Amino acid sequence: MKKTHTNGAANVHVRQLFGTDGIRGIANEHPMTPELALQLGRAVTFVAGRGKTHIPRVIIGKDTRLSGYMLEQAIASGVCAMGGRVMLCGPMPTPAIAHLTVSMRADAGIVISASHNPYQDNGIKVFGGDGFKLPDEAESEIESFIADDSLLGKRSTGPGIGRAEKLEDARGRYVVFLKQTFPRDLSLDGVRVVVDAAHGAAYRVAPLVLQELGAHVTAIGVKPNGVNINKDSGALHPENVCAEVVKRGAAIGIALDGDADRVIVVDEKGQIVDGDCVLAMCAAAMAADNTLRQKTVVATVMSNLGLERAMTRAGGKLVRTQVGDRYVVEAMRAGGYNLGGEQSGHLVFLDHASTGDGLLGGLQVLALMLRTGLPLSELADRAMERVPQVLENVTLPARKSLDAMPRLAELTAKIVKALGADGRVLVRWSGTEPKLRIMLEGPREDRIRAWAKELAEAARQDSV
Repeated sequence: MKKTHTNGAANVHVRQLFGTDGIRGIANEHPMTPELALQLGRAVTFVAGRGKTHIPRVIIGKDTRLSGYMLEQAIASGVCAMGGRVMLCGPMPTPAIAHLTVSMRADAGIVISASHNPYQDNGIKVFGGDGFKLPDEAESEIESFIADDSLLGKRSTGPGIGRAEKLEDARGRYVVFLKQTFPRDLSLDGVRVVVDAAHGAAYRVAPLVLQELGAHVTAIGVKPNGVNINKDSGALHPENVCAEVVKRGAAIGIALDGDADRVIVVDEKGQIVDGDCVLAMCAAAMAADNTLRQKTVVATVMSNLGLERAMTRAGGKLVRTQVGDRYVVEAMRAGGYNLGGEQSGHLVFLDHASTGDGLLGGLQVLALMLRTGLPLSELADRAMERVPQVLENVTLPARKSLDAMPRLAELTAKIVKALGADGRVLVRWSGTEPKLRIMLEGPREDRIRAWAKELAEAARQDSV
């Protein structure tokens, strides 16, 4: 399983298990097996406890997938086998585990979730004691320990074996944290809110925090049964919230994904407001308050050109990263920025949290609506003018270097030249699926849609 390449005298492990957002796969098939989960628990505990005099403490949370029970117990066993102390939180959002890892002064946090994927899949994400996702180098080291557990040293025995306990007030701690991020001089009294928890990790905390802030809440997607997470609900299917907002006369709809680290909001007219637009709204408000550090927003290569133009008009700038909220956060930390996110709804408010938090993002939008007295539709219209964007996904027999796909490369160069400064072309491999992702932006949707189809066909021909 382990590959190494030589750089001088050092052997460097090449990551095979960890992708752009942890380890992910079909539950009970490699790599998402209880055997590997146990090894990961051991490896994370070893790395987290190295050089420390106290017993390593590890927080474990999960979403509502049936396979979460299997993997939770396996990881906990691995932690205990290394003499660590486990604190089990049960179903909790990914950002809640990041927060609790810091507030409980744990040495690591582990989330069992495949985010927006169907219930058959599962995944494992690891946070350091600082609440941030581990960098690539740390994940590579953990993989090397999983591949060769003799590197972990002698097993604990007798009183050295660890123990696990349930963190009974985990939900309450997170609700209190979220409420503290909402301005104290504002109240949601009487505000009608529709929230869809996707039958996922936030099915209890999402309605609770909104109700405690005074909102009149309609909650959907809050009846998990282990196999319905993300099914026709949540951020993947915001049309449910759109319809419910109009039906209830609500001011806003908040659609979360399975682990609640991202959000799609819906305005009072039932129109979707994606992550790019939310970033534009919040950036403008923060810039006006002089709280947007260096007048900069960090987003990925997938974010709409309209967001970049909105930042330029406001005298600020947009910094782009590769796809993945972890890379957004890394760029934010490196540059000293405090607002970033993804078009898909990962919103990172680094003044409050160390990772994307769908509920926190929804609360920031609500605060902006109350501060300005404007409906969400008007805020969205003012924030940015979207450039038509087309996405095309192509499933190919095998991954290939883009440099080894001449038809695709030639056509891409031709389209880039034709678009000039009026648009963009992005072709990349998915980080989690065997798909080539093609994105085009430009002033004429019919033309860029036709080009996207041509690029997809060129990719298919190159793959033969």
